[in-house]
Amino acid sequence: MIRIQVPATSANLGSGFDSLGVALSLYNQVWMEVSDCIDISSKDEVSIPTDETNLIYWSAKRLYEECGRKLPGLKIIQENNIPMTRGLGSSSACIVAGLIGANRFLGNPLSRGELETLAVKIEGHPDNTTPAITGGLVTSAMDGGKIYSVTVPVAENIRFAVLVPPFELKTEMARGVLPESYSREDAVFNLSRSALMTAALFSGSLENLRVAVQDRLHQPYRKSFIEGYDTVFRLSYELGSFGTCVSGAGPSILAIVDKQGEETFKQHAIQSLEEKGISGWRLLTLKPDSEGAKIYIE
Repeated sequence: MIRIQVPATSANLGSGFDSLGVALSLYNQVWMEVSDCIDISSKDEVSIPTDETNLIYWSAKRLYEECGRKLPGLKIIQENNIPMTRGLGSSSACIVAGLIGANRFLGNPLSRGELETLAVKIEGHPDNTTPAITGGLVTSAMDGGKIYSVTVPVAENIRFAVLVPPFELKTEMARGVLPESYSREDAVFNLSRSALMTAALFSGSLENLRVAVQDRLHQPYRKSFIEGYDTVFRLSYELGSFGTCVSGAGPSILAIVDKQGEETFKQHAIQSLEEKGISGWRLLTLKPDSEGAKIYIE
């Protein structure tokens, strides 16, 4: 049996809609082995599909089909540490686990780039699946059905404080409110800031982050789905965030802090929210993950 460890991811990073993503130090664990039947279970209390609709199984089956092989069955055991439907790449983690496991069982016929491309075909966009595979801060683009990506490390002085609400927001709903087109002004606004975001996270230039997270393409349209949005953003800056944005499609909110300010943020964030009447949220303080998905033999 193999164990696959896949990191959580935060996509968009404010201005980098559908193109930027970062891997975080929170991990799902998946144990897999080929079987003559479908045997799927969970190590925790998270409810998961236990038939062919399970996303890990479905993704593994898709890779087998791509390679012209038939998947007889799988035994899958999941440990779900990444919150589901909270904008932290839980679906991407399942897709990546299924693909990497199946690729290993077949003798690794697909390269990393081919795995990235297949993952995007399943997920629809690369900003979660690619950093889940590679780790680091990833800029991705699709062209001619192929994924092109560059991965760079995040500066050592940067930490990510993720405020996770007690309610979910399905990606389909969050994408459904977006407009069909944008003005040239809004496109240029985001392009300049997404380039600044990549450079700032790579170099550790914290002073640029408050501008780099600014966005006109998705956050203004999604904020109404996130109760307490304005209060959480304002509080995060009061507690020392250098740049705050919606994580992925939401509803979690990502605050970028420095290593020295991490403890202060951790000590005061939840209590401060509760004092403002916002309850049930929890805080995850995470480092950037630099390695991406990994396989262990057990």
